[in-house]
Amino acid sequence: MSGADLISPELKRLLRRLKLSPMLHTLPERIVLARQGSLPYQEFLEMILAEEVERRNQLTAQVRARKAKLDPSMQLGAWDESAKVTYDRQLWSELLTLRFVQAHHNVVILGPVGVGKTHLASVLGHVACRRGMSVVMARSERLLKELKASRLDHTYDREMRRLTTVDLLILDDFGLDTMDGTESRDVYELIVERHERRSLVITSNRDPAEWLTTMADPLRAQSAIDRLTNAAYELVIEGESYRGRKKPKMSREHLQ
Repeated sequence: MSGADLISPELKRLLRRLKLSPMLHTLPERIVLARQGSLPYQEFLEMILAEEVERRNQLTAQVRARKAKLDPSMQLGAWDESAKVTYDRQLWSELLTLRFVQAHHNVVILGPVGVGKTHLASVLGHVACRRGMSVVMARSERLLKELKASRLDHTYDREMRRLTTVDLLILDDFGLDTMDGTESRDVYELIVERHERRSLVITSNRDPAEWLTTMADPLRAQSAIDRLTNAAYELVIEGESYRGRKKPKMSREHLQ
C-alpha cells in the first residue's frame, strides 16, 4: 500500500473541512512511521498537530515579515560568521532573546559603511515576527519623506499612530542627512511617544552625539536623543565591509 493510499477520501474531506489540508503532504509518511514505531494514538495526534501548529506559526511570521518590509535574505541563518567584523557577541546573544523589547528598551547599532548593521537589525526584526510581535522597518530618510507626504493626503495621524504603537520600530541609516524642521519634529514625536512604551532599533554610521547636529531644533534634538540613548543598548560593529562577501562572482565554467 502506497503512502497516499493510507489516507481515505473521507479523511481528506474532513481535513479540508477543518482547513487542515496541508497536513495531507506529510500525513502518509507520519502514519508509516507511527506504525513502525508502534506509536500510541495520543502521541501520534500530538505529533501531527504540533507540526501543523509550527507550520502555521512559520506562515504567520512570514506574513508579518513581509508587512514589516523585512528583507527575507537578512535572517540569522544567512549571517556569515566568518565575516571579518567584530562586535560584542555576548550582548548580541542577549539582544536575540528580545528581552529589550519586553522591557521597552532600545538598541543602537553603530559602525562604518558595509559592516552588516542592516543585516543584524533585520535579524532582530525577523525574530520578533516569529515571536508574534508587530514590526516596521524602514530607511530613516524614506520614512520621514513618507510622513511629510502623509500630511498632504490627511493620513498623517493614522501613520504616526501606526509607527508609535508597533512593538518594534527599526530605523535604518539614521542621522545621515540634515533634517528640516518638519522632519525633526517627526523624529522627536516618534522617540518621545515610544519612550518607555515601545522599542526602537536604530542603525547609523554616525555616533549619537553627531545626530544632534542633523536636527533643526537643538532643544528637541537634545530631548529626543537623550531619551533614546539613555534607554538603549549600544552594539558597535568594526571591521571590513560585509557587502563584499555578497559580490557576484563568475563561476569557473564561465571563466573557461
